[in-house]
Amino acid sequence: MQRLQTLGIALGLASLAGLNLYLTVFVSGLAIQQHWVDVSQTCPELAILAHPAILAISGVLYLLQFFADKVPWVDTLWDAVHTFIRPLGGAYLAVHVLGPSDPTAEVIAALLAGGVTLTTHTMKASTRLVVNHSPEPFSNIALSLGEDAAVIGGLFLIKQDPVLAFIVFALLLMAIIYLGRRVFRAARVQLWLLWKKIASPASNKLETELGKTLPPELDIAFFSVNLERDPIAWAVPCISTSSRGLPGNLFGLLVATERPGPKLAFVAKRGWKQAALELDLTAYQVAHEPKLLSENVVLTSLEKRPKYVFVFPRSQRVIVQAVVASIRERFAEHAAVSTDAVPRDEPVASAAS
Repeated sequence: MQRLQTLGIALGLASLAGLNLYLTVFVSGLAIQQHWVDVSQTCPELAILAHPAILAISGVLYLLQFFADKVPWVDTLWDAVHTFIRPLGGAYLAVHVLGPSDPTAEVIAALLAGGVTLTTHTMKASTRLVVNHSPEPFSNIALSLGEDAAVIGGLFLIKQDPVLAFIVFALLLMAIIYLGRRVFRAARVQLWLLWKKIASPASNKLETELGKTLPPELDIAFFSVNLERDPIAWAVPCISTSSRGLPGNLFGLLVATERPGPKLAFVAKRGWKQAALELDLTAYQVAHEPKLLSENVVLTSLEKRPKYVFVFPRSQRVIVQAVVASIRERFAEHAAVSTDAVPRDEPVASAAS
């Protein structure tokens, strides 16, 4: 039981260090200095955290992080710098909790603890990167305060019941590993859009024409929704957002065929699989929606159907305008054909464009 308690303390401190290393060190050291916790029997080597110099430095650094975490994009820069610092700090805390042992065991413990800290840090940084896509700062403030509360609550749990803390932190790590793929994929998209914005600013000049080819690896996916084997009118690279029948944050292509009519397809690779979706636009309105990092093609339902958004880099404003114009033209052609097909003695239903 004693060993399990020690592991609970080590795992807890390593996990919390990934969220906020300085707050973890400061609160732990303050608790030891004020005798709120007694580490003389369980983790005597942690008593060094109560040293006045460590308390002062960790307190000042936490104060800096407190303000940096509240500012969009500044928090991402801060997290990028601490990608190396937090795992080292988490490994140091965990190794000192476990106490002196065989050098090989210490190295293994340091690597494992550093990996745990890096996991929570990566989840934190990725979540912040996704939140930063929103121009308002309130979500950053709420998230930062929530992280601080989680650190304090986690330290309190470690003090009260290290065995329960071990179970809780182990479950949280498994949840992060399970859900992390989606968050990391979203973060990768945001980084890619940010890089595209920096490398090639938005321009009103026509940079490229709409392409007409698909990568060979997407041929099967496209033909699974293009059963008539219609020729491609245009195919433009973009990123999907999550909607019914379509996973989010997939790098793929939006494709239109030469066949008249308001139908599109989105095709992409999803790991070892392929994703393909055909969209019938007869019940949608199409719009061009500029965002901070992207230019979006938005398909808004006129009925109780899902909304689809396809994301393009800011530098492809003209491409997005051409795509939206093409979709509207196709819908207009389809509406004209439908009108001609209606007998003259019957009322004609109006269609939104």
